[in-house]
Amino acid sequence: MEIRRIGSQPSRKGPFEYFTGTVRIDPLFEAADPARVAGASVTFEPGARTAWHTHPLGQTLIVTAGKGRVQRWGGQIEEISPGDVVWFPPGEKHWHGASPTTAMSHIAIHERLDGKVVDWMEKVSDDQYQS
Repeated sequence: MEIRRIGSQPSRKGPFEYFTGTVRIDPLFEAADPARVAGASVTFEPGARTAWHTHPLGQTLIVTAGKGRVQRWGGQIEEISPGDVVWFPPGEKHWHGASPTTAMSHIAIHERLDGKVVDWMEKVSDDQYQS
């Protein structure tokens, strides 16, 4: 058994290369091999969002606070709220973040495949975010 105490893992800022706006990432867990799952709590300030990206084994988001937005490539922007659970299948190009006026927090859960959990792509433009 392992217990990770709150505050035992430092928060970090979402890297500029992969995020627009102010984003805080709080690591929650990363299972040791042979398990592959990892999770983090991510908080987006109003208007903040990820770049477009995919996950080799998919991703689950559990919204814990605020109002957010998600979009898959070619789809419409969807509003998300606390208690909503979002599943992105493996390889589905998508982004997620806060609404323009309200911060949003979610728990993100994904798995490693050959050491990789995400493939980052281009940033979501302001026009894409607003549409």
